[in-house]
Amino acid sequence: MSAPIIEIRAVSKTYDAGRPALAQLDLEVRAGEALAVLGRSGSGKSTLLNLIAGLDRPTEGTVTVDGLRIDQLTEAGSARYRRERIGMVFQFFNLLDDLTVQDNVLLPAQLAGTSAGRARSRAAELLEQLGIAHHSRAFPGRLSGGERQRVAVARALMNRPPLLLADEPTGALDSASAAEVRELLVELNAAGQTILLVTHDTSLADACASRIIELSDGRIARDVTVAVAR
Repeated sequence: MSAPIIEIRAVSKTYDAGRPALAQLDLEVRAGEALAVLGRSGSGKSTLLNLIAGLDRPTEGTVTVDGLRIDQLTEAGSARYRRERIGMVFQFFNLLDDLTVQDNVLLPAQLAGTSAGRARSRAAELLEQLGIAHHSRAFPGRLSGGERQRVAVARALMNRPPLLLADEPTGALDSASAAEVRELLVELNAAGQTILLVTHDTSLADACASRIIELSDGRIARDVTVAVAR
């Protein structure tokens, strides 16, 4: 069996000497899994995501992603890790409204120093794959919520990251757009993309995830493998 793409060992995170946001958490995620993290507000979902994204550090324990000890990285190392090893999709898209769809998607490649020709080729490939090539010269404000989230996913995949992190990716969408994004995540995972999805939406988790964990008071209260119809 291949090594886990995410290894979290005995991780605790405490803020201001209060109750731990995470408490001695152990978690492994294998390449190709689509893991949904559920839980009420305050259960530790956002803390877990931030630790995996290198946006925060554990109080105790170790966080390893794609063979790299995230908890030991410098600020510059964390930025490089996010640029090269993970893609991130957010609830409110985080697109730059004064850039076209194509230019939004190109940003990660430009930051990584990819040549202009290779970057444009990759962007065109992603926009075609995600069904938004005809919007490449449009500005995000002209698109529907579902289309903007597709642009955000294209941007997140630009540098071919081994891990895609999605934080409430349907939380700001109407039901039709949310269904589009659900289908997109299923397609990406079926093609081999490893996904970690944080959500309150159990229907999203049931539709997309091959595995679901539920956090409660910073601990894993439930961990189940799901049979997903592909």
